[in-house]
Amino acid sequence: MDWKEQLAALNGLPEGEETSPQTPAAPQQQQGCGQKGVLHVVVEKKGRGGKTATIIEGFDCPDEAIDEIARELRRRLGTGGSARGGEILIQGDRRDDVLAFLRARGLKAK
Repeated sequence: MDWKEQLAALNGLPEGEETSPQTPAAPQQQQGCGQKGVLHVVVEKKGRGGKTATIIEGFDCPDEAIDEIARELRRRLGTGGSARGGEILIQGDRRDDVLAFLRARGLKAK
């Protein structure tokens, strides 16, 4: 018996299994970050050996969500940085780029 005959011999799905239409999942708000407050983007130079850093503070999300935002931000900007202690540090003065990124994700920032 070739595959066409086997396919014709099938009478639908086995007993007990039903298919339900797949409903699209609701989009996650900022990938799991239910941020309600305003984020503050500041540029610091103090205590960093003369190097400039852009700091994003004011998150009230879980650390995993902050890590995900930081990872995507570093990749988009092509720069280094880290996320710890409820804030994200980006190397260099990237204030305008960071604000544009955060606003594109639907987060309030100033």
